[in-house]
Amino acid sequence: MDHIRNGWFSEIKPLWPGQCMSLEVEEVLLHEKSKYQDVLVFKSKTYGNVLVLDGVIQCTERDEFSYQEMIVHLPLNSHPNPKKVLVIGGGDGGVIREILKHDCVESITQCEIDEKVIEVSKVYFPNMSCGYNSPKVYTYVGDGFEFMKKNKNTFDVIITDSSDPDGPAEVLFQEDYYILMKDALREGGIVCTQGECIWLHLDLIKKMHMFCRSLFPVVDYGYCTIPTYPSGQIGFMMCSKNSETNFQNPVRKWSEEEKLKNNLKYYNEAVHNAAFVLPEFAKKKLKE
Repeated sequence: MDHIRNGWFSEIKPLWPGQCMSLEVEEVLLHEKSKYQDVLVFKSKTYGNVLVLDGVIQCTERDEFSYQEMIVHLPLNSHPNPKKVLVIGGGDGGVIREILKHDCVESITQCEIDEKVIEVSKVYFPNMSCGYNSPKVYTYVGDGFEFMKKNKNTFDVIITDSSDPDGPAEVLFQEDYYILMKDALREGGIVCTQGECIWLHLDLIKKMHMFCRSLFPVVDYGYCTIPTYPSGQIGFMMCSKNSETNFQNPVRKWSEEEKLKNNLKYYNEAVHNAAFVLPEFAKKKLKE
């Protein structure tokens, strides 16, 4: 609640020094401490309900679709036949909602350490959490590290929908975590993780890109735009165990009818292609 003053929420964090995102608050809907973090939900003036964890915006009803669609459809449409998908984090349910749009997927396992995030999302973000009702979804409340250690060579795609590398989530941006994901993948499997912002965290992205290239034959970095994330941009670190993978050209493509059926608001084939076209400063950094 320290982040709300004079009717405005301001996202002030050392991860993005000298800048912050502010939203006008209409009503505070919930403020609680879970076992792991501070949980705040408020109704904003122009972005609908907003979920905030430890002072950082996780999603808003107005723009969540861009991030959710891209973190899911980039990897799943780059895999020829994804049947078993693992989600690390993603307690708001948005990633699960998007995965369920792929009929070929037979099972979705989610590892979310903070059950409170799931509970809160089911109440205040029903359009995101609707996928929890699917019989394809199994939710494991606990540590994703320990889960993957016990489930090697199991999944076709692993998606990590994590918070920023501050505090407990910092380990999700390190090499050991990517080794765990690699071992949990089947042959030809694909990893897609929240990959931070080129305007703010390019050194971190470069470091991740380097150790991923030592682990996987194919590595790429894509991104999308989203107004309420720092600097209006968020990226995805993409890794494949299949040396033939080309993330820039999806192997599975949706027809216009399928896009309408799946209620896509951001993702399409052209956006998929363009997601990997980086501005020159970022392109040079990752090529160093």
